[in-house]
Amino acid sequence: MSRGDKSAYTEKQKRMAEHIEEGYEDCGISEKEAARRAWATVNVTDHGGKKSGSGKGMTANREPEKKGGRLGGAAAARRTSAERSASAKKGAMTRKANKAR
Repeated sequence: MSRGDKSAYTEKQKRMAEHIEEGYEDCGISEKEAARRAWATVNVTDHGGKKSGSGKGMTANREPEKKGGRLGGAAAARRTSAERSASAKKGAMTRKANKAR
């Protein structure tokens, strides 16, 4: 099996990777990098492809799926109120400028 071959993955794993990839692309990440990150997430979650039989009975690690929600709050908590306010004003100006286009 050549590198990058996805034949060992189930249809569910392929759908999962596709969905994760779309999420990364929505965040502005390149298609190639989004695909790399998506398959890395699937591998961490399910311990690789499931069709071959190796590791088929292992439980899934759902930690990566929960990780994203925790990061935002911690990052915002470290910033001062002045920094948060400046960031909010900058975002509002950007949205206003983009809406005018």
